[in-house]
Amino acid sequence: MKKRILSILCSMAILCTIVIGSVVDVKAAESEQKVVDGSILTMDESSTGYTAPPKARGEYLMTGDCTISKAGLTRVYAYASTTANKEVDYIATIVYVERYNEDEDAWGQVDWWMEETHNDYFLSTAKSIKVDRGYYYRVRANHIAGESAYSYDETASVTDGILLP
Repeated sequence: MKKRILSILCSMAILCTIVIGSVVDVKAAESEQKVVDGSILTMDESSTGYTAPPKARGEYLMTGDCTISKAGLTRVYAYASTTANKEVDYIATIVYVERYNEDEDAWGQVDWWMEETHNDYFLSTAKSIKVDRGYYYRVRANHIAGESAYSYDETASVTDGILLP
């Protein structure tokens, strides 16, 4: 009976050691994700980036965000929006879709567009873009808002990179 209890305790100790060891390996792998120009290269289905905290934005801008998501085997969906603190003379969003180039360890532009409006406080824009498989893609957006008699506020947001396998 004592041998059986000792055998069970040893088996449990070995099992616990294996489980703890595998958890440590997973945490180490997560912390070793590659970061390129502020974007983590991920295997996620989508990613969203936001502008800096309120005090860093200015007098007119309230928030800005951008999102990239997989939209099929060879498409990504890119979205960006800009929100002002109040109705302003001019509000704009410039959206860049970028692909990670492993040889240069840098992001290269795939597509871009600009959306603008006047006398409003919110602007959003979206587009589905055909891309090549096997690369990481991200969205970067510039958010602009202001009154024509004064200088405009401008800030940026960026997503992490998502792999399109």
